[in-house]
Parts: sequence; structure tokens; C-alpha cells
Amino acid sequence: MRSCENCQKSGCGGCPAGRELELTPQEAAVLARLGQIPFLPVARKAGDEDPVYLEDDAFSPAEYSLILRLLDRKGLISLDYDRPLARFDYAAYGDYPVHGSMALTARGQTVLSILETQGYH
Repeated sequence: MRSCENCQKSGCGGCPAGRELELTPQEAAVLARLGQIPFLPVARKAGDEDPVYLEDDAFSPAEYSLILRLLDRKGLISLDYDRPLARFDYAAYGDYPVHGSMALTARGQTVLSILETQGYH
């Protein structure tokens, strides 16, 4: 998937025609993880929009924050701070009082399906 002119101007939000999308290997890895586990925890500090994900050490917390913001901006995942995971222990997120969940959107599921069948270019 490659970049279009709109991505270069204002950051990728998906191409107008919806056919091309810039996606990094790190973003693809997080999409694949959400393809395996449909709902993952996310948190943030009150008044802060930066998502925090601490369940995996494949990337640093700062890298996860950036990856999640980009995937959310591209419409591939939803970050739902009003829907924390039931029966999930958010103890590791003690410094982040706003608890929620993340999941693939329909568009994210489509992109993941394309990545699984056609690969990443």
C-alpha cells in the first residue's frame, strides 16, 4: 500500500477513492494482533488524548501510542474509552485512570483481510 498526495499534505486519513492507504509494518503488526484478539485494553490520562497500551513489549509505550493514534486516524481501529473490557485487570494502568478498549473497525477488518491475502507492499 502506498502513499497518495493527500497523505503527504496532512497525514494519511485514507485516499479519497478509498483504494490506497499508507501503512507501516508496525501498524500492520498491530492490526494483525487485533485480528487474533478482537478487543484489547487501552487507557489514557484524564485530559490527554494519547492512548496507552501496555500488554505487549513489541514496541515501546510511546511507539504504541503513535501507532494507535495513526490507526485510529485512518479509521482502521476504534479507541473506545467509554467501553472498558469487562473482567480485565487494569492494575498495570494505575497511572492512567481512563480505561477503555480498542478493536478493528469494518475498514480495519477489510484492510487486514487484504494484507493476509495479498501481502504488504
